[in-house]
Amino acid sequence: MNLQELRYLAAVAEHRHFGRAAEACNVSQPTLSSQIRKLEDELGVMLIERTNKRVSMTPVGSQILVHAQRALAEAGQMEAVARAARDPLEGPLKLGVIPTLAPYLMPLILKPLRQAYPGLTIELWEDQTRALIEGLRNHRLDAALLATEPDAPEITEIALFDEPLLAALSPDHRLAKAKAVSEEELAEELMVLAEGHCLSNQALAACGTKHGPRSGLQSGMQAATLETLVNLVAAGYGSTLIPALAADSLGQRGIVLRPLAGKSSRTIRLASRPGFPRPQALRALEKVIRQAVKPQEHDAWWQATAAWNAPSEPRRIEDAGAKRKPRTVRRATPQPLSNYTA
Repeated sequence: MNLQELRYLAAVAEHRHFGRAAEACNVSQPTLSSQIRKLEDELGVMLIERTNKRVSMTPVGSQILVHAQRALAEAGQMEAVARAARDPLEGPLKLGVIPTLAPYLMPLILKPLRQAYPGLTIELWEDQTRALIEGLRNHRLDAALLATEPDAPEITEIALFDEPLLAALSPDHRLAKAKAVSEEELAEELMVLAEGHCLSNQALAACGTKHGPRSGLQSGMQAATLETLVNLVAAGYGSTLIPALAADSLGQRGIVLRPLAGKSSRTIRLASRPGFPRPQALRALEKVIRQAVKPQEHDAWWQATAAWNAPSEPRRIEDAGAKRKPRTVRRATPQPLSNYTA
């Protein structure tokens, strides 16, 4: 047997379909099928049960799959160690990012990362927290950007920055003109993402709502993306909380953004495995993210948001904790959020 045969076996187990597994492995389906048959002949047992409707692992196949995945992970580690010895800032970095962060943070860091470290290639995987942690465990991912603690002893993490949460309201909402919104005032009308998104629990906790069965709008509205939630808010179906990095993109969708009186926020973390052989690549990623976001005191984010939503006259805002000239921000030409936190 060889590693390629084990890769084919793992692909079939993951996709439960020979055609999709072959596509993932960049080979033809007959090639993949023949290699699986060859592996079964070498081991003398049937690994995969084939029917017209489905493909599933046999009991012994499931046991062998565990060892195959372990062998592939160890082989990958050998390659990574050798690559790190040559140049830790060369080659791919398999990075997982949660869906409520990826669309808003990645545009800020991909170009600077490529400019600073041209040999480092980001292979992006966007998924929910649970899937990303599992990806770290089985070595499909090298690192992940999360908004909650991994709660897994085999995963290590560092805090990168605190990202404030903002209230997203319809323009005619009773609190739309408030300077700041109390989280508790939104509890009964708060709409959150579907189960599995960490931002859902963070929003519910911020507004004093328990994580139990959802009621009202929370149970009647199931959105998989922040964009859908914001569209519902703009149509007057309730309110929601969005992360500050999303303000520049989502704030132009017919909603009003307001700071939260309780200063609720989430902590963005970089997670990986303690034994990852290229810590220099992780430090490079950390450096670029910190430079791109440059988080200041929370008030700077809130003041920027309030000025961005100003009804007509230009408003002047000061960066918190810095002796700089005030900037003028006009609603007609909203500035990138990074400008407000520089």
